[in-house]
Amino acid sequence: MKNVVYAALMLTLGSQSALAAGDAEAGKAKSGMCVACHGTDGNSLAPMYPNLAGQHAQYLEGAIKAYRDGQRTGGTAVMMAPMAANLSDQDAADLAAYFSQQKLKQK
Repeated sequence: MKNVVYAALMLTLGSQSALAAGDAEAGKAKSGMCVACHGTDGNSLAPMYPNLAGQHAQYLEGAIKAYRDGQRTGGTAVMMAPMAANLSDQDAADLAAYFSQQKLKQK
């Protein structure tokens, strides 16, 4: 029984570390397609685009994957789905890590 509990605990911890597997430096290098709307540091250039700076990495990663996989179909999906279409899970994690580490600027 102890082994079963231990194995379950290790699986849980392992899955949590997988969620935090993004590389912020790699994300910065991959962020070129994001900057036109969201700014180089995740502070959007126009009010119609959301700021990515300072958002939780898990949220950003999930949002990118949801656009990519067609699970988000709201108004911005028309723009975001093509941007996310060719991103791998690692790309999504890297971008999320980068933008989550940026500071939100007060306007």
